[in-house]
Amino acid sequence: MAMKAIFITGTAGSGKSLLTSRLLQWYRDNGAYPVTLNLDPGAVNLPYEPDIDVRNYVDIATLMESYGLGPNGSIIMASDMIATKLDEIQKEADELNPDYLIVDTPGQIELFAFRASGPYFAVNLHADNKATIFAFDGMLVSSPINFVSISLLALSVKLRLKMAQINVLTKRDLVIDKLKNIMDWAGSSMALEHILNSEKDAEYSLLTKDLARSISKGGFAQSLIAVSSITMSGMVNLAAALARTLNQGEDI
Repeated sequence: MAMKAIFITGTAGSGKSLLTSRLLQWYRDNGAYPVTLNLDPGAVNLPYEPDIDVRNYVDIATLMESYGLGPNGSIIMASDMIATKLDEIQKEADELNPDYLIVDTPGQIELFAFRASGPYFAVNLHADNKATIFAFDGMLVSSPINFVSISLLALSVKLRLKMAQINVLTKRDLVIDKLKNIMDWAGSSMALEHILNSEKDAEYSLLTKDLARSISKGGFAQSLIAVSSITMSGMVNLAAALARTLNQGEDI
């Protein structure tokens, strides 16, 4: 059977684990066989039961004790060790043989995307097709300067992981009054520039406009799919985008 891998990335608190659980539910409800892989060695409570769990291979408490590390040092070391567990994780995934492997990445995006271990894992995991979802935290991107900052981070993650990326606006239900504005900025560089012109801080407004223009000019601007993990609103659009990316449009 052909396994597709979906990596869920985004800033800490953007709703990655909740989105993982909803995507799992969506595929199950629609007759596919999905499994989850938790790649966050520091996760305490997850809103789903991982089918494969990096915490079975890397234990933060043991690292703290063995190497005399604090919480931050042990989380960094644990994240660096993810790549060394690829063979065992791959074996578990192959034995389960799912349609979709949904990979919940570490809470701190920099530990996965900007150190060597994460990109190595993403590139070398064997799957028939792969895609990344980058979660734009709805609460965070409801100001235009923050929107451009997170767009830049999303682009950096795409460059690091080297795979097709779908940008998702999370917490749709919490930013319903700002939703139209955010979606306008995502869909039109002119709308974004227009709102940035009204920013009070001229220096930051200019810098942000230059960045937004560069992203747009380079063809890197991507539309957003707004979803709510509470109401499941937008999940059909996300599933359709994943089908286009992973299955050449043919959903299972």
